[in-house]
Amino acid sequence: MLRIEHLSKTYPTGTQALKDVTFNVPDGEFMVVIGLSGSGKSTLLRCINRLIDPTEGKIYWDDTDITAANPTELRHIRRNIGMVFQQFNLVKRSSVLTNVLSGRLGYANPWLSLLGIWPQAEKERAIKALERVGIADKAHNRADALSGGQQQRVGIARALMQEPKIILADEPVASLDPVLSHSILQYLEVLNKEGITVICSLHFLDLVHRYATRVVALKDGVKVFEGTAQEIDRAKFKEIYGEEAQEVRAASM
Repeated sequence: MLRIEHLSKTYPTGTQALKDVTFNVPDGEFMVVIGLSGSGKSTLLRCINRLIDPTEGKIYWDDTDITAANPTELRHIRRNIGMVFQQFNLVKRSSVLTNVLSGRLGYANPWLSLLGIWPQAEKERAIKALERVGIADKAHNRADALSGGQQQRVGIARALMQEPKIILADEPVASLDPVLSHSILQYLEVLNKEGITVICSLHFLDLVHRYATRVVALKDGVKVFEGTAQEIDRAKFKEIYGEEAQEVRAASM
């Protein structure tokens, strides 16, 4: 289980991105974090794997205090936490295979990986990861030759190379059209059903209703809702997204 306890983050500019956020994520959950842009969703996910250090609070994964981990401990913790980014974060001039292999850096010999020398077993592991997301035939293409949806599948394959127990997906479909959005989330759903915990930030409630087993909503860094997507009624939607969003939704219903 992942436990977020009284988590706060204030940036050097004075912006308080998270304010005393507390919730639990049981193993095997498909947890979706919702809220407007700037509500703290990305900060929350980046605090979980310490890409950002929280200002206050604790994050526990089972009995391990992630927030107190030293660099060596953190390296081992991150082996188990895959990350999928909104803008894919691929090395565009490198091959798809090379990008996927980079997900294995936490296990690899750093000097050999720096030189691009990978054991055959790791290359085979990368091909299998690409097969799982349906683009093994693109392994030797440059990453920038792929469509947005294909690039995001490379991002998922890269995360799979870590053999993660948790996948953090930060707005993974924000730049994709509705059809591709469902395609990417379906890959994450399959992984979730195989036992990987997924924590995913999303904007659109139709996607939340389709994929989330549980939802946390943030507004101005504060947790304003925790429950199922079906529990987000008209009043709660207004609280999360504001009066204008409520009016737009009502007009479209």
